[in-house]
Amino acid sequence: MRLQTGCCAMLIFGQTAQVLIALGIFNVWLLRFNKPTGYRGKGAANMREEFAAYGLPVWAMWLIGGMKITLAVGLLVGLWFPALVVPCGVGMAILMIGAVAMHVKVRDKPARAVPALVMLALSVLVVAF
Repeated sequence: MRLQTGCCAMLIFGQTAQVLIALGIFNVWLLRFNKPTGYRGKGAANMREEFAAYGLPVWAMWLIGGMKITLAVGLLVGLWFPALVVPCGVGMAILMIGAVAMHVKVRDKPARAVPALVMLALSVLVVAF
C-alpha cells in the first residue's frame, strides 16, 4: 500500500527516488546513448556496442531501452497518478536486475555495475515508499 499523507518525509523520499530514476534513465538512454561512459559493459563506446558485448541482438537494445524509457515516464506520471508507481518501480527493478546480471555475465569490474545497482536500490525504495 502506498503512503498517502500520513508520512510526508517518506512520501517526499519516495517521490525524489522516482525523479532520480527517471533522470538517470533519460540521461543514459537519450543523452548518452551514442557516447562512451566509464560504466558501459566491457568498455563499450556506445549502447549498441554494449549490448553486443553482452551477446544481445540489436532488437533487444531497442526493446529494453523502450521499456526503460516508458517505465521512467510512468514513474514521473506517478507523481500525479500514484497507482502507476508500484508497477513501474517493479518493472524497473526487474530490468535493473537484468542489467547487473549482464555485467556479471561479461565479468565486468564491479564498479561498472554501480549505476545499475543504484537504480535497483532506488526502484526498491520507490516500491516500498
